[in-house]
Amino acid sequence: MTSLLGLSTYAYFWRMSDRVPEPMSLDDAMRDAASHEGVDLFQICDHLPLDTASDERLAAVRALADELGLTLEVGTRGTHPDHLARYLHVAQQLGAALVRSMWTSGDDQPDPTEAERRLRQALPAYEAAGVTLALETYEVVATADLVAVVETIASPQLGICLDPANTVARLEHPTEVVAAAAPYTRNWHVKDSGFTRSPGWVGFQYTGVPTGTGVLDYDAVRAAIDPHARGINRVIEFWLPWQDASVVNTGDPAQTTTRVEAAWTEHTIEYIRSKES
Repeated sequence: MTSLLGLSTYAYFWRMSDRVPEPMSLDDAMRDAASHEGVDLFQICDHLPLDTASDERLAAVRALADELGLTLEVGTRGTHPDHLARYLHVAQQLGAALVRSMWTSGDDQPDPTEAERRLRQALPAYEAAGVTLALETYEVVATADLVAVVETIASPQLGICLDPANTVARLEHPTEVVAAAAPYTRNWHVKDSGFTRSPGWVGFQYTGVPTGTGVLDYDAVRAAIDPHARGINRVIEFWLPWQDASVVNTGDPAQTTTRVEAAWTEHTIEYIRSKES
């Protein structure tokens, strides 16, 4: 089995945002991702234009990915069967073997019983298509509930997208989240984070940091899920704070933020590759 190394649109969060003068398009981000040695995957995650993209547009995205030598994955939010059916169609059009989603979407927050009902309705089509649905660990849903639903349904096409940084806001320790989710993990969001004191020492801020410098133990997660043996793709993303001019002492926070985001990308790719040698 093969574990591909990929970049998510979340690694281009600011570079694709309207807070910069010339935002990257999806095509721009894909081209940039393909320019990095060792990157073979691009996860189009929570990219709203996919909700309504025509089949012609999806075909163009797939053609570009093929031209660049990139495997595609897609990501969305929610478990409503109609929405999951839409994203199965998107995945099939893009040649993607995995759809990452989240248990909830905005105000739509089903309880475990309803989530299980929805998933059982949606999954037969995923099973027939051979596409995996991976639900992400995050603070809105207890990891124990997520694992229980995945375990109960026991579909070969249902698993977990592991992101232990997310659940800290629920006071779940990353080590415990990794241990619980590891048997069902089908996708790994690789990022790091850390705490800093808020101004005036009142409270903390929990934000992204360069991979390997924060509170998350990359080596321990890698050992727990064994991505190469199990074919779990590793997808790089960030929680990079906007680089405010007052913090970075520059008159152009947009330029600084995009520069830092690009530097974090390079650093993370090299960090991960150093662990493979």
